Amino acid sequence: MSTKAEKAIEAYNKKDYQKAIDLFSSVLETEEPGAELYNNIALCYSHTGDMDKAEKNFLKAQELNPKLPQVYINLADIYYKKKEYLNGIELLSQGIYEIPDNLVLRHYLARFYMEDARLDLAIDELYKILDEQPDNFDAYYDLARVNFELGNYDVAIENFENVLEYKDNNEWVYYYLAQAYEANNEIDKAISNYLKAIAVNYNFIPAYKKVGILFLARGDYEDALEYFEDYLNMDIPQEETAQVKELVNRIKKKQEHEKL
Repeated sequence: MSTKAEKAIEAYNKKDYQKAIDLFSSVLETEEPGAELYNNIALCYSHTGDMDKAEKNFLKAQELNPKLPQVYINLADIYYKKKEYLNGIELLSQGIYEIPDNLVLRHYLARFYMEDARLDLAIDELYKILDEQPDNFDAYYDLARVNFELGNYDVAIENFENVLEYKDNNEWVYYYLAQAYEANNEIDKAISNYLKAIAVNYNFIPAYKKVGILFLARGDYEDALEYFEDYLNMDIPQEETAQVKELVNRIKKKQEHEKL
């Protein structure tokens, strides 16, 4: 590696991206350009917010070496942020053609399919990943979310449970699993998982309202009040506060009426 290239990387690591661009560009004037060099220049431009120049340099890198996976990943990130899902799908499909064993590219493609509402295609890609990596909890998580969107709640539950085998201390996984149980009309299990989400993170706001509503629907007024009142003590919108306070007052009036 040349001295200029080393200084460019040093500037990049220091987040002095414009200096890194200038140094990398000067390397282009004296050395044979390679895919890695264009990839590095593109990364610098992406950090400065110049996505057009970043895309242009990533495409140059891809042209020079179509089997460099990082180029596909970096450019896909740009397309994802810009919500250019069709471009991302085309890019990643080409990447998988060039590097068929790269499961990271396949997972990126699945997520682009999810964003583009091609859920059946996303499922196909996720199963291909799990065939090769049966312990890939990220793939199980995405598979659960896709099946939830499709209304396949039993399958969603199964896959969220699979995630918990690898990652059992995540409030969001418990929360989404609770939603799936709720949608599947398994209320006790839904309540249990909302409570697990709260146990993992006592400041996890969404679960308090959810579990309060389920306790209320089940007629457990004391439990419902407990979680609604906890919810009111959290940082929630003023309009939401007014609605929940009104609900709490109605529950208390109902309790008083039942005592008469």
